[in-house]
Amino acid sequence: MRKLKLIWDFRGPAAEKTAQHHVIHLKEYIQTQTTNVDATGHEIINDMHTIAFMVINEEDKTVFRDTLKPHRGEWVD
Repeated sequence: MRKLKLIWDFRGPAAEKTAQHHVIHLKEYIQTQTTNVDATGHEIINDMHTIAFMVINEEDKTVFRDTLKPHRGEWVD
């Protein structure tokens, strides 16, 4: 089954803290759902750009996309 990485981009001097906080909300949302999520976290791209992410199964993409409104997504291996 293919996996999809949903991504939220945060930019600016507070990007890392904002992304870390967003991950807290993603984890809270996951606890209320019955679907499986493979991973959540944040990645620092550079000093002014950090992402928050969630890795899900392809079959769950519509529900998560419509509910959480990620900025973009990438297929992962």
